Amino acid sequence: MKPRIFVAVVLLLAGLAFAPPAWASIDATAFLGATFKPSTTSTRGASLGVGFVIVAFEFEYCASSEDPASATPSLKTGSVNGLLQMPVPIARMQFYATIGGGLFREELAGATETSTAVNAGGGVKITLIGPVRLRIDYRVFKLNGNPLSPRVQRLYAGVNLKF
Repeated sequence: MKPRIFVAVVLLLAGLAFAPPAWASIDATAFLGATFKPSTTSTRGASLGVGFVIVAFEFEYCASSEDPASATPSLKTGSVNGLLQMPVPIARMQFYATIGGGLFREELAGATETSTAVNAGGGVKITLIGPVRLRIDYRVFKLNGNPLSPRVQRLYAGVNLKF
């Protein structure tokens, strides 16, 4: 092997062996919770995000059920959110604040409303074991247009996997 190639290979291997950890991480969450509108209904959803130490971004989809007895509409939201999070967990907990926007669809007894929505909130990701974390999240949504419930609150807990 030529000396230059040998030196290049050794330097490449040393660089890989001593490289700092990646600054970006990907995480996915599946969650269950409650949406508070005229009455409380169950909600379920998922999110996929990418984080860069302090700043993270995620896409989230969530759906809550309709309750005709209490005139509570179903609600589906799809949003893109930005998160400002602690750079490292403290006592296995990583707190964050979030703000975002997207679209919603509200339905009750055949009537529908589709428009834009903004949300803000916060939460915590608690490390359980390895890449598995418990995520607890609270959000307040402002639904634009003419929804039956223009302000909606949501609380959920879910399993979060960090890649």
